Amino acid sequence: MDLSSTIVYANGEFRRYDEAKVGLLTHGLQYGTGCFEGIRGYWAPEQRELLLVLLREHYERLAISAKILTMTLPHDVDRLMAITLELCARNRFECDIYIRPFVYKAAEDVGVRLHNVPDAFAIVPVPHHAYLDASRALDVCVSSWRRADDTMAPPRAKITGLYVNSALAKSEAHANGYDEAILLSHDGHVAEGSAENIFLVRRGVLYTPDPSQNVLEGCTRRAIMDLARDEFGLEVVERSIDRGELYSADEIFFTGTAAGVLAVGSVDRRAVGDGTIGPVTAQLRDAYARVVSGKEPRYAAWLTRATPLAAR
Repeated sequence: MDLSSTIVYANGEFRRYDEAKVGLLTHGLQYGTGCFEGIRGYWAPEQRELLLVLLREHYERLAISAKILTMTLPHDVDRLMAITLELCARNRFECDIYIRPFVYKAAEDVGVRLHNVPDAFAIVPVPHHAYLDASRALDVCVSSWRRADDTMAPPRAKITGLYVNSALAKSEAHANGYDEAILLSHDGHVAEGSAENIFLVRRGVLYTPDPSQNVLEGCTRRAIMDLARDEFGLEVVERSIDRGELYSADEIFFTGTAAGVLAVGSVDRRAVGDGTIGPVTAQLRDAYARVVSGKEPRYAAWLTRATPLAAR
C-alpha cells in the first residue's frame, strides 16, 4: 500500500505521510509506550459521504487509554473529531477507510519509564481491506498463549506494546492452519480473539466475557449488545465463560471495529453448530451492516458524516 501522498495529522499539522518522520530510537517504538484507536469509515456512494462509526466513543476510549499511560491528548474529543473530519475531506476518500489515531512517548533516548517523557500524537487514515473473510465461518483454535492480565498491564487500554500478546497468538494459529485464535485469561476463562471480542449463543441467549476477564471493552462489542437487545429482544449475559462452553455453543462469533461481525465455524476442530454461519450471527451481522451504511435511521447517532472536499 503506497501511503506516501496520504494526508495525515502529525505534530499539530496536516502533512503528507512521507513527511511525517519518527526517529529510530523513539520511545514508543523501542518500548511500546503508546496507545491507539481504530475507527471505521464506510463510503456511502448515494450520499457521497463517509460514515464514521462511533467516532466520539472511540476518542473517549483513547482518552482513557492515554490517562492510564500518564499521557495527555493534545485536544479535547470535539476537536479531535473535527480534525478527523478535516482529514477525511483532504484525502478525498471514496472508499471504506480505517483511521488510526495514536499517542506515544516521543523521546529519542534509552530508558524504560513513563515519567519525564514527552508525548506526540498523530492520526493516519488508510483505505480499508477486509480483515478476515466474512463470507464463511472461521476455523479457530484456543491459543497456548494467555491473555495479558490486568496485574501485568491494563488490557482495557489499547496499548501498543500489549499487542505482542495478540500477535503471538494470531501467528501461532495461522502456523497451525487456523484463521484466528481465542485467548484464555490467566485463570483459564475465555477472554477474546487476537483482536476481537467474542460472543457465544446458547439456547437463544447471548453470552460474552465480562470486563473482569481482561477483555478490551470494545465499541463494536457494545453496539452489538445494544442491537441484540433492542432489535431482536435477545438476553445478553456478561459473565466468565469456561473453555468447554466453546465446544457446546450453538453459535460463536467475533466482533471488532476492523473485523465487523465474523462467524466461527469450528473451535479446535470441533464444529460449532452445523459449522456454518448461524441464524443469530447472521441477523446481527446484517443489522450491523445496515447501521454502518446509514440504512437504519434509528441509529443515526452512531454515525458521523464526512464529506470529501470535491463534494463540498
